[in-house]
Amino acid sequence: MSSRSVLYDVPGPRAKKRNVLLTVLFLIALAALVWWVVQSLADKNQLEWVKWRPFFTDSRAWSTYLLPGLENTLIAASLAMVIALPLGALFGIARLSEHWWVRSTAGIVVEFFRAIPVLILMLFANAAYSEFTDISPDSRPLYAVVTGLVLYNASVLAEIVRAGILSLPSGQSDAAKAIGMRKSQVMRHVLLPQSVTAMLPAIVSQLVVIVKDTALGGALLGFSELLASVRPMSANYGANTIASFTVVAVVFVVLNFALTSFASWLESRLRRGKRSTGAVVGADAVDQLATPGERVSHDDLGGAGGTSST
Repeated sequence: MSSRSVLYDVPGPRAKKRNVLLTVLFLIALAALVWWVVQSLADKNQLEWVKWRPFFTDSRAWSTYLLPGLENTLIAASLAMVIALPLGALFGIARLSEHWWVRSTAGIVVEFFRAIPVLILMLFANAAYSEFTDISPDSRPLYAVVTGLVLYNASVLAEIVRAGILSLPSGQSDAAKAIGMRKSQVMRHVLLPQSVTAMLPAIVSQLVVIVKDTALGGALLGFSELLASVRPMSANYGANTIASFTVVAVVFVVLNFALTSFASWLESRLRRGKRSTGAVVGADAVDQLATPGERVSHDDLGGAGGTSST
């Protein structure tokens, strides 16, 4: 075997010993930190069973506090995702437009909302709804949270879409235009389907951010989301703040893990679906995609009557 790798040099005997020693020291330090945290919690009586028991024996802790908060979190996050995804894709494609006024307008909107913290957007939205609409005070926090999340995350998603499309080789567009496809057809049939797979990890990361940022509405706007349920729950069950925060954190971890797991499954499925099957596209099928007056003849396809799909 070669002693060198493509990405790095294979460590020698001394380097391997040093790596093992550093790993052991890190594990010892980590164990000491965990012991200190556990001991500190135990000294302050935060590990007593009475503080954790409601989450295992009292269903009201879930039905009264956690599940309603989780429901509001999912509602706000789902609405923000459903609106932000297509809006971000629209602005991302607009930033690639050949018309300068479309490209400039989309760029100004994206850069403006991407530069403002999402919490400020929520506060401004809440004030605007209070001043200019008749939305009830009970529903206003939800509207404000969703609006802030949509404005900020649509701008970020627009940049993700733009970067994903620009990452494709220019030959993809050139080949599509060579057979007479219009710009809209190139984007819809060639560029977007291929870039979605490349963009999916970044998109999922931004969706996880949306789920977590719903907690900002509970902190300052009184939105009854999952994290906001800690205060009344802790007050009702005897100042079990650490236990309440821990349970809420576990729920967030499970929720985001489910989201990323679904995205990983979807990405692998899309990659399998994009593999070439060796199918042949006939000249008639290519002819239907070509613009009127720019039909492709059989001789243009090499006289074979078709071309392999990619």
